Amino acid sequence: MSSEISHIDFADASSPTRRDFLYVVTATFGLVGGFATLVPMLSQMNPDASTLAAGGPVDLDLSKMEPGQQVVVRWQDHPVFVTRRPPKLLQGLQDPKLIAQLADPQSEEAQQPPYAQNWHRSANPEYGVVVGICTHLGCIPLFYPDANPSEPVQGWLGGYFCPCHGSKYDLAGRVFRGVPAPYNLPVPPYRFVNDTTLRVGENPSGVHFDFGSILQI
Repeated sequence: MSSEISHIDFADASSPTRRDFLYVVTATFGLVGGFATLVPMLSQMNPDASTLAAGGPVDLDLSKMEPGQQVVVRWQDHPVFVTRRPPKLLQGLQDPKLIAQLADPQSEEAQQPPYAQNWHRSANPEYGVVVGICTHLGCIPLFYPDANPSEPVQGWLGGYFCPCHGSKYDLAGRVFRGVPAPYNLPVPPYRFVNDTTLRVGENPSGVHFDFGSILQI
């Protein structure tokens, strides 16, 4: 289940679809956005073909992640954003100014497993884990973790921005009010195997959560 870091390759180019095209376009913009924010972003890890075909879990080595860094892993052909959130970013998630602008700040809609139905939408506040597909039309949002008065939009508080139609999410994947996207970014099943290994696609012991039960991806 372990895997190496490699290039982005979300779909078979021999059978292009609208979503495949959006993956390519937004992934290209994502590279620009990553440089613009000066926050390192690793490319996805690429599990072996048999693991992907079976839809099985994939492991990520967290020991290589720096605070503020995001890694994109591939699980069931979905890009999964894993972000290491330092205390400063976590404090921002509780800012009343931010919360007042969110459509579902308490994650009441069924877009996550029960262990992620909290203000940080995760099993461990330090690590955010969300499926990086906009709940509007399936584009891939870009990572802009730092607050900025003008970029990518006016009054930016930090999080994810979808360049296709302007949907906005905070660093917990919570969607803003008044944007095209109707729901928070989905949270996949996952668990911590140990202090340095995150396994995407597998629930913690004793917990049953079916990713197919989410409202929208």
